[in-house]
Amino acid sequence: MTDTGRRPTPRLTRADLDALPNYVPGRSPADLARELGLPEAIKLASNEVPYGPLPGVVEAVAEAVAGVHRYPDMGVVALRQALADRYDVDPDRIATGCGSVALAEHLVRTTCLPGDELVYSWRSFEAYPIIAATSGATSVQVPNEAGHGHDLSAMATAVTDRTRMILVCNPNNPTGTAVRRAELDRFLDAVPDDVLVVIDEAYREFVTDPEVPDGLTYADRPNVAVLRTLSKAWGLAGLRVGFLVAQPQVAAAVRKVVTPFSTSMAAQAGALAALAQADEVQRRCALVVAERDRVTEALRKLVPDVPTSQANFVWLPLGDRALAFGKACESRGVIVRPFAGDGVRVTIGTPEENDAFLAAAESALG
Repeated sequence: MTDTGRRPTPRLTRADLDALPNYVPGRSPADLARELGLPEAIKLASNEVPYGPLPGVVEAVAEAVAGVHRYPDMGVVALRQALADRYDVDPDRIATGCGSVALAEHLVRTTCLPGDELVYSWRSFEAYPIIAATSGATSVQVPNEAGHGHDLSAMATAVTDRTRMILVCNPNNPTGTAVRRAELDRFLDAVPDDVLVVIDEAYREFVTDPEVPDGLTYADRPNVAVLRTLSKAWGLAGLRVGFLVAQPQVAAAVRKVVTPFSTSMAAQAGALAALAQADEVQRRCALVVAERDRVTEALRKLVPDVPTSQANFVWLPLGDRALAFGKACESRGVIVRPFAGDGVRVTIGTPEENDAFLAAAESALG
């Protein structure tokens, strides 16, 4: 008798990834607008800057596209030199990649073997646990302190002889809180020299507190690496360009493991054009900061413990009300980013977009 039944499908992927949450992108505003029957919806979920590409970027990208039948410069020589000139570091200390998140992943790959520990604050950037798990590292999550920021003292205590890397997100995504100079000094002095401390500064350009240090001032320490991105303040989210500054041997190791040609021809051209617009970036960041302060003041009338943000977003610590608040905002055509059980992150948009969000927040919480 012939067995016509189907054989069970063998498992081809790692079982431990079943418990890993998916990275959640911001919802499509076009989809929400169609769902609600609106001409458009407002997306305040992905920390994008709302003012369009910087002058010269579109033209530079269009010119680069004419050569897409060729591979880009794998060494990213011109862009690394431009970054070196801007930030006053040697090019051999710079590596580029597909956004700062990709470089964080490459750093874990260069420091951690399976079972080694990666320490970071929680809640922090939602990609960190994914990066740890897919690299085989063990996540050590240290709870945020009461003010929604990093508890650096507890993070230092969490270091063991298996710790290979620590991520310090400054300003922290999604809470917007920032570590100040004195506490970061104490923390770095307490961390063993054989543990790499990665200061993730994706939102550095929005920092206004003079006590929040520029991570690059620590980059001369042998065990410090600094991550930056051109996706946020520099307006290149759709091209995905990030870079790190570290000691030459660390940067070289990252360049060795990075996916070949991952900084595309268009990305390199766009980044070079954007870096020539530093004054316009500063002007746009000032607009964001002014709106950030206005939105924060208005929200504190509804949620008194909204923390002071040093990024281009604000955090509403709504706890179990986060998902309901997110849905209430969407019902009014405003997309925000809720984190179940914790809070809601809201990107600062244009004044008109922020007014629409504040009206939705007043309706939901007032």
